[in-house]
Amino acid sequence: MTIDTKSGTHSGAGRDGRTRARGMGLAAVRGLALALVALPGSVLCFVLSLVSIALIPIGVGLVTTPWVLTGVRTYADWRRVLAAEWGGVRIPRAYRPSPSPYVANPWTRTFGMLGDPATWRDLRWLPVDMTAGFLTALLPAVLLLYPLEGFAIAAGLWRVFTDAGGGTYWYGFVPVTGQASALGAGALGLGLLFLAHFYTPRLLQTHFRLTRAVLGSNQGELAERVRVLTETRRDAVDTSAAELRRIERDLHDGAQARLVAMGMDLGTIEMLLDKDPEKARQLVAQARQSSVDALSELRDLVRGIHPPVLAERGLGDAVRALALRLPVTTEVNVELPGRAEAPVESAGYFAVSEVLTNAVKHAGADRIWIDLHHTDGMLRITVTDNGKGGAVIGAGSGLAGVERRLGTFDGVLAVSSPAGGPTMVTMEIPCALS
Repeated sequence: MTIDTKSGTHSGAGRDGRTRARGMGLAAVRGLALALVALPGSVLCFVLSLVSIALIPIGVGLVTTPWVLTGVRTYADWRRVLAAEWGGVRIPRAYRPSPSPYVANPWTRTFGMLGDPATWRDLRWLPVDMTAGFLTALLPAVLLLYPLEGFAIAAGLWRVFTDAGGGTYWYGFVPVTGQASALGAGALGLGLLFLAHFYTPRLLQTHFRLTRAVLGSNQGELAERVRVLTETRRDAVDTSAAELRRIERDLHDGAQARLVAMGMDLGTIEMLLDKDPEKARQLVAQARQSSVDALSELRDLVRGIHPPVLAERGLGDAVRALALRLPVTTEVNVELPGRAEAPVESAGYFAVSEVLTNAVKHAGADRIWIDLHHTDGMLRITVTDNGKGGAVIGAGSGLAGVERRLGTFDGVLAVSSPAGGPTMVTMEIPCALS
């Protein structure tokens, strides 16, 4: 029993040692890979950003800057993923919602992205990453690999190094001139390897923490986020109040008026039933038609508030049902592996409904394509028509209302609609599917 216990202890210690050595090697390899990517990647992104922003006054930068900044964000997002997966360091992504690269107005998109504090935080991070970030990523590999040179010197290669160095070769702070000093270089290498055993993973953590310190959001960004949420909440309240007024108006002018007229007809029928049965029968038929019309208007009103098919079968089937009622040929492609929350589905449904209404009434389209899918935590809806184009997001337009509705959920609306068409409207809402 004693032998088994010792054997288990030694085995556990061996496993711990192998695990630590594996972690040390992995940290060194990852740090070296990061260093090889950080320097050229950050330099390229930084130079392209500066050149593109400098070209804005002559107009070229208006076209290139959104694409360059989108590339910088993609690069920064990739580094956020590495920080989380390799170092367990979470760096929140705090960009404001921005429209698609295919939006028709590059001026709005360029200055919208430049007005985002997160954009300037990315640009400040790039020079830090190409200097201090490069060094902190390289140090784990250096701390692990540099001792190998000390061992090689101690093994006898000091003669080659000293001949190349003109009689003295420096390894760290040790001047190597003979076998005794070469052994000193080997001892220094052993000490560095001992330090690497403990500090290599921590140095890689330092790199990721430095990245978080520069890329991570601060209190100013939190205040900006609160401001944006306040605006979207106010828009949601205003939209809700407008919707209630619309419902009241539709009830007053539609179903309520028909029901009042039907009640008056029934009163007249009661008086004419004995005196003029023929006239009474005509009024009965009129009252029946009024009831049918009132019921139809109430159904339309309920469908406009929250369609039953949306609640029962989800957004995909609700959009298909919406497409079936259109007077133009419509193709619907749905790739949704689950259902979003009810408020998100409702927002997406009514956004699609408004865009389709615009396409039918104003674009003169005879064919419409609708695509719904969910990827990267985003519900993406694209509506394309072959109409005359020219759609813009302006004050008072239906698209402006769609933008406000999506903004309540941090959603984004992008419109590409050149004169002559086609028109592509892209909507994105961050959400998870159940």
